[in-house]
Amino acid sequence: MQGDEIGPTVYLTRERLSELEQELRELKTNGRKSIAQKIADARGHGDLSENAEYDAAKEEQQHHEAKIARLELTLSRAKIIEARDLPNDKIYILSRVKLKDLKTGELCEYLLVSPEESDFEANKISVSSPIGKGLLGKKTGDVVEVKVPVGMFRYEILSVTR
Repeated sequence: MQGDEIGPTVYLTRERLSELEQELRELKTNGRKSIAQKIADARGHGDLSENAEYDAAKEEQQHHEAKIARLELTLSRAKIIEARDLPNDKIYILSRVKLKDLKTGELCEYLLVSPEESDFEANKISVSSPIGKGLLGKKTGDVVEVKVPVGMFRYEILSVTR
C-alpha cells in the first residue's frame, strides 16, 4: 500500500466511492442548511451566554464540519479497485471466500474489503481485521487459524471467487 503526506491510500470500490461522494454532497448542502437554521432559531431565543440550545447547535455544527473534513480526507486519498484487476490465485481484497468452521462445521461466506467498506452484517470484512489478515494470501483447500478477541478460529477455505 502506498501513501504520502496526506496519509495512506484508501482503497474503495467504485460503488463505495459514489456513496461517500453523495454523503459529502448531502452534508455540505442540506446538512449545513439544517444546522444553520438551528443556530438561527436558537439565536432568536435571546441571551447567547445562557442559551443551551445555541450551545448545542454550535457543537452539532463542529461535529458536522469534522465529519465533512474526514470524508474529504478519505476521498482525497481514495483509489478505486476493481476485482477484475486482481489475481485469482489467492485471497486478496475483493475476494469472496467460503469457509467452513472446523470446530462447529458451520459454513460462512465473506467478501474481503477495505476498512472503509467493512460491514459485518453484510458479510463484508476488512482485510485489516483479524480474520481478514489471516485469510490474505491463502487459497482454496488451506486451513487457517485465526486469533480473535474471543479465542482461536480454525477455518478450511472451501472456495475463493471474485
